[in-house]
Amino acid sequence: MATLPIYRWRLAPDGYATRRQLRAHGLRPGGQDVAAQLERPRRRRGPLVAYLYRVDLALPVRPMTPGRWAALAKANTARRTCPTCRRDAGYVIPSSLGMCVPCAYPEPADSLRSA
Repeated sequence: MATLPIYRWRLAPDGYATRRQLRAHGLRPGGQDVAAQLERPRRRRGPLVAYLYRVDLALPVRPMTPGRWAALAKANTARRTCPTCRRDAGYVIPSSLGMCVPCAYPEPADSLRSA
């Protein structure tokens, strides 16, 4: 098993890129294995690690098809729909609450206002 070359932070040679850097250029790894590793040292903890891919082997990002757009819209609608009141909240439902804010924190009856 061959070991990966390890480069220090900001010292990787040209021709390597992280997934995010590839995506910024409209590319994707395309099934290739990790080509190198980037390490950023930290105090008192292990280093931060980023995997590098070869740019010359990267493939273009696949275009969005109408079916993908429809699936994405359906998934986003599901994330905005409250499971309690079944209404579109207009925002992504927080996973910490599990329901929209009005359902999680209902307004108290007007008994406090009349007192």
